[in-house]
Amino acid sequence: MKYKVLYPAYFLILLFSLAWVVEGRTQSQVKAKKDTTIILLSDLGVQIDCSQALDDLYNFKFDKAEQQFRWLKQKYKWHPLPYFLMGLIEWWKIMPDLTNKSYDDRFLAYMDTTIIVAENLYKRYPPYKAESNFFLAAAYGFKGRLYSEEERKNWTKAAAAGKQALHYLEESKGYHHLSPELLFGDALYNYFSVWVPENYASLKPIMWFFPKGDKQLGLKQLREVSYNAFYTRTEAMVWLMRIQNSYENNKQEALHLSDYLHKTYPDNPFFHRYHARALYSAGRFMQAEPVCIKILERIDSGMYGYEATSGRYASFFLGQIYEARNNLSEAKKYYLLSKMYSEKIGATETGYYLYSLISLGEIAEKEGKKTEARYYFKEVKKRSGRKDEAFKDAKKRLRKLEKEE
Repeated sequence: MKYKVLYPAYFLILLFSLAWVVEGRTQSQVKAKKDTTIILLSDLGVQIDCSQALDDLYNFKFDKAEQQFRWLKQKYKWHPLPYFLMGLIEWWKIMPDLTNKSYDDRFLAYMDTTIIVAENLYKRYPPYKAESNFFLAAAYGFKGRLYSEEERKNWTKAAAAGKQALHYLEESKGYHHLSPELLFGDALYNYFSVWVPENYASLKPIMWFFPKGDKQLGLKQLREVSYNAFYTRTEAMVWLMRIQNSYENNKQEALHLSDYLHKTYPDNPFFHRYHARALYSAGRFMQAEPVCIKILERIDSGMYGYEATSGRYASFFLGQIYEARNNLSEAKKYYLLSKMYSEKIGATETGYYLYSLISLGEIAEKEGKKTEARYYFKEVKKRSGRKDEAFKDAKKRLRKLEKEE
């Protein structure tokens, strides 16, 4: 199964505009600046107050999380932290289905408020520079990340937000010793500044203008943030999981992280489907089966956050599992379900859709239904590019059917 690979423009925006991206000089390479004040990021009392709310946020109990964050806002309305956390709620409402833009306005409003409050803190209380810069860079970075998602593709706004994020991060160098939160950007930069030119040769000249990164150091830093940070801990784990699964081919670590995230936040649909994907990718079909069935049950019950995107993942994996067991009737049922979910969200050019059609064609062939098989293979050719493996596979199968006739 071939997964969609994000195109290079995303990673260019990532380098410029993901929250906490830096120019590439790590803590060990920068002479530490004179200590400055961290007000809330490392305040143990505030962390205790936020602990349950963050658990609720990542477990999709948004009403509970919002109630606690609103209390935090009443107590610290002069600080950007509560506004940023409120925005993070809206971000995770977006995450399960990036085609749904109904939460964009609220998310962007909270990020803009974070920026206004952080700028005010910066101007009125210069000693708190590091924390102000952290939230300014974070808010601009998340805005840039939203604009750079494939479903939005607003490169102008993404680049503008990225420029602002980079500006504030330039001022944040040398403060990593104050809080592990501040290391997250270094980690992402160190990894992707090397990964991008390695995988897209045409972008190598652009990367000459950036300091050299270090992929292994980036991975090490992501693990450090995952272990020691409070607010960015889960976000760091998500990135580490995705990197290990999709780019480093370290299926075991990706599976371990997905297992931890799903068990810790069992009602998070994004973590749920990613765990199903990690189990499937690792060939753990026996374990993947009940995980996928649970996803489909939650979609049927209307559970919040469970929708067609998760459905097409889970049903495709089940189709593969039952086909491997030669249970063609069950396999066909789930491939048809994956096809239906894909069509529901207009994802008819993706691997899940195309390979569901190919599998349905294969099953039709085995059942002696050559007309039906031909229909599915023709649909694959119609909806895929000539260079796609799915197109080549369908073309080959159609030729085979023609020869048999």
